[in-house]
Amino acid sequence: MKTSTPSTVCVLLYVFLGSLSAVTICGNLLVIISIIYFKQLHTPTNSLILSLAVADLLVGLVVFPFNMELSATSCLFFEDVLCKVRDSIDGTLSTASILHLCCISIDRYYAVCHPLTYRTKINFHVVVIMIVVSWSFSLLVVFGFLIAGINLEKCKQNCFIDALLANILGPIFSFYLPVILMLCIYLKIFLVAQRQVRSIQGTKSGATASKTERKSTKTLATVMGVFLMCWSPLFLYFFFLVLNHTSVSFAVIESLNWLALSNSMLNPFIYAFFYSWFRSAFRLIISGKIFQGDFSNSKLH
Repeated sequence: MKTSTPSTVCVLLYVFLGSLSAVTICGNLLVIISIIYFKQLHTPTNSLILSLAVADLLVGLVVFPFNMELSATSCLFFEDVLCKVRDSIDGTLSTASILHLCCISIDRYYAVCHPLTYRTKINFHVVVIMIVVSWSFSLLVVFGFLIAGINLEKCKQNCFIDALLANILGPIFSFYLPVILMLCIYLKIFLVAQRQVRSIQGTKSGATASKTERKSTKTLATVMGVFLMCWSPLFLYFFFLVLNHTSVSFAVIESLNWLALSNSMLNPFIYAFFYSWFRSAFRLIISGKIFQGDFSNSKLH
């Protein structure tokens, strides 16, 4: 079911959404190239950030074009195959993003709370397992959501289990439980970091290392906070939709959806703002210097 939209509004909408897509793609490409190219950035934490950037890049490449078409033509949810495809890809990538953030919070927990065993507990092998599990579980959740939604459309009654899976269990496992877990982990990290600040009496190098870990944790906690700010309104809408069975206008739903998707655009700016080595890497890439020689071993400041 599609409705026509005034051509001027359509053009302006395409220009605006196209700009968001371009910024999202370019920003996440910078993150991906930086982590792959510069050896200084080859760390377990950055491997998780790399996989998260891939998910964000796919949002810019795939989900944004789908959304541009559906937003401009006012496609009503679940009434078109294109809508289902969009929601499936969107759900997979958003679930993958939050599970990656969950893994990153676990990485930060060991880095700050168990610094002596961090390098043995969180190595590249463990990180690869985290990444594979995150993507696999994302596909599993969305596949189950799709099956339940299809069954729900076919039946007139006795669909309690499918409705429960599609409307309640899906958001719980893909959003609410990971968010609660992350909040608990970051609260624990905050308390431990506060104790470390008060008790550091060691060498300058020890204090510097602890400061670096706390700054890294603060940055990644900001990434999580921005994610919650972008995605919470949409999931809260779904929650109240299940409770009250009331819907809002198409424009409001699409606005909430675009707010959620904008998270994929913001993460690279957060890294650039907090991390000086990402800024240095971005400058070397944008200026084209990496094509003029081998800068992979460069010391990023």
